[in-house]
Amino acid sequence: MVFLADGSLLKVTEQELLTFGLRSGDELDEETLTRLKEAAGVSNIKTTAADLVGRRAMSRRDLEKKLQEKGASETEARYAGEWLEAIGALDDGAYAAALVRHCGDMGYGPRRAREKLREKGVPQELWDEALDELPPDGEQIDRFLQSKLHGRSPEDKEKKRLTDALLRRGFSWGEVRSAWGRYGSEIWEE
Repeated sequence: MVFLADGSLLKVTEQELLTFGLRSGDELDEETLTRLKEAAGVSNIKTTAADLVGRRAMSRRDLEKKLQEKGASETEARYAGEWLEAIGALDDGAYAAALVRHCGDMGYGPRRAREKLREKGVPQELWDEALDELPPDGEQIDRFLQSKLHGRSPEDKEKKRLTDALLRRGFSWGEVRSAWGRYGSEIWEE
């Protein structure tokens, strides 16, 4: 903490103390004080950014958006994102893979996983590699149907309800139809 003559308080890191050679009782000219305030602001934004990604994984776009909501400029937010990427604390590729694995664990299909990737701001060039993390559609759909039907044959109403649920989960019509065939039940074209 740096207490200024006007009674204000400036939070600085050790880096600013060393860079500016600050010691108790120092007199700072206006130019040095301005540079110190800018450097402290950048350090505070970097600290906030590190805290945010330390609490939960997120994409760089979401991090920058959150920092701007907390008062950082676009440039400062971008710089903090670049810094976290450089030190390995922020990785959109790893985040995309984890997000897709989570979608797969929740029983969602590729369309739903793509929707999540888009929603979370993951760059589209990382999607294909991340989507390879999904288990095969057939396995997921079969597991879903088994958990709902426990081996019994569904009535038409229930079949329609489960088919709609699978489509909402992001599976294609062709895969859902194939799964019903594997389950020994036919489904009609709509």
